[in-house]
Amino acid sequence: MDFVSIRIITGNVARLVEFYEKATGVPATWATEDFAELKTPSATLAIAGTRTVPLFAPGSARPADNHSVIIEFLVDDVDRVHGNLTGLVSDFVNEPTTMPWGNRALLFRDPDGNLVNFFTPVTPVTPAAIAKFAR
Repeated sequence: MDFVSIRIITGNVARLVEFYEKATGVPATWATEDFAELKTPSATLAIAGTRTVPLFAPGSARPADNHSVIIEFLVDDVDRVHGNLTGLVSDFVNEPTTMPWGNRALLFRDPDGNLVNFFTPVTPVTPAAIAKFAR
C-alpha cells in the first residue's frame, strides 16, 4: 500500500486551488473544472468540488466542515514562509513555534477553514526529526 494523496471537498475549487498554489508555490494540474491536483515529490493534494461527491456517495462529504485533520507541508524555512504568507493567509492559528518533537511549525487556516501546518525540523536535540525529512 502507498499513501498518495488527500482530497479536500470545497464549494469553490478555483479559489482554493489558487490559495494553495500561492501558499505552496506548486502549480495545479486541472482534470476538470471540478478537480485539480497539486503534486509534490512525496504526495498530492487533490481539490474537488461538491459536484464530485455524488460520484462516490451522495452526502458523504461536506465542504468547509473539517474539524479533525491538519494538512502538513515540509518547508525549508518556516519563518521565511510565514513572512511570505502575510497578506495571503487571513487566519494564522499560531506564529512559528518550536514544538517539543523538534519541528518549527506554523499553523493556519485555508479559505475553507481547514487547518494547514507548514513545518521545518530544526532542533539538534532531535536529529532523528531532521533525518526523517532529509531531502
